[in-house]
Formats: sequence, structure tokens, C-alpha cells
Amino acid sequence: MAESHINNHIRTLRFNHQEMTQQQLADRVGVTRQTIVAIEKGKYSPSLELAFRIARVFNLPLEEVFSYDEDDKA
Repeated sequence: MAESHINNHIRTLRFNHQEMTQQQLADRVGVTRQTIVAIEKGKYSPSLELAFRIARVFNLPLEEVFSYDEDDKA
């Protein structure tokens, strides 16, 4: 069975954007800080809409914030 995982660079991007806090990012995209924590840790995959909102905060294309890895070793 193939396993997939969404990776992200949110923690690094926050640090590079005037050390934005998780709470500040959460407020800007309309979610809780806990949601941002879970996304950063890879424990939660954001909806497509939320992923685009996060990318927009950093003024980056979606692919520069998130990447999708699929392991086809079945």
C-alpha cells in the first residue's frame, strides 16, 4: 500500500518573516494555533483552501510552502 505525506516549510518561513509566531500565522489564515502546530509537525494535512491561504501569507507559490511525497514501495 502506498503511503503519502505532505511536507511543509512553514516553520522556516515564519522564522524568515520577522520571526512570525504560530499564533500570528493562525490569526492571518483564520485557524487556531494548534492547527498550525499540527500542520508544521506533519500530523495534519491542511485543506487546499487553507494551504493556499498559508502560501499567500508568505507571498509564495503553493509548491514552495508544501510538497507531496508518495512512497510507491507497495
